[in-house]
Amino acid sequence: MAEATSKDLFLASLERCSANAEFIPAFYKRFLASSEEISIKFRFTNFEKQNAMLLNSLRMSAGATSGSPEALQELKARALSHDRDHLDIKPELYHFWLDAAIATVEEFDDNWTEEVAAAWEKILGFVVEYFKRRY
Repeated sequence: MAEATSKDLFLASLERCSANAEFIPAFYKRFLASSEEISIKFRFTNFEKQNAMLLNSLRMSAGATSGSPEALQELKARALSHDRDHLDIKPELYHFWLDAAIATVEEFDDNWTEEVAAAWEKILGFVVEYFKRRY
């Protein structure tokens, strides 16, 4: 049997986490508490819509790292929406997002291992670097 890829490990972990309705809200609670600047950026956010969007974006992230043309197109659109001319999310803020995501997954994934951690870091690290380069 073939060894699981980072994408496989990431998606399986995401599904375990997202089975708990508190997963995404717990991420945002942690993320918003990590920086006053981030908290301000989200002050008018509709979190019901945002929560669904984040879950979709996480799934898309896995596809983008494996070269899916549709996922890469979506990633490009998300990066554009976050650049200096739109939402103006500064590159130095992305580590807060990454740290909050990893910590929240570790809390919610009952099958958390070093391999799962590495998969999350690889997939989300790719996304963070992509967004930073396009700021």
